[in-house]
Amino acid sequence: MLVHLANNPKALEGFTHTVSATGAMIILKEGIPQGTKFIVENPKTQQKVEVNVVRPPQMNAEGSLVPVEFLSAAPLFWNIVFPPNVN
Repeated sequence: MLVHLANNPKALEGFTHTVSATGAMIILKEGIPQGTKFIVENPKTQQKVEVNVVRPPQMNAEGSLVPVEFLSAAPLFWNIVFPPNVN
């Protein structure tokens, strides 16, 4: 997965920890502050989606866990079909 920040011309490489139809927990070398908006690119599908960091990142052994939420609906971004939400 690639991260495109507005103030950085070079894309950052990251990995997914968990994914959902509305966002993901991504792993980056460095944290990104809560409230930051940026573009995530799925290199397998070459799709891009704008996301928002919803909580402060947390560090673990793999790097910085950054929780993001899609700013617009993109249920097929991860190329996975998620079951419908049943309330």
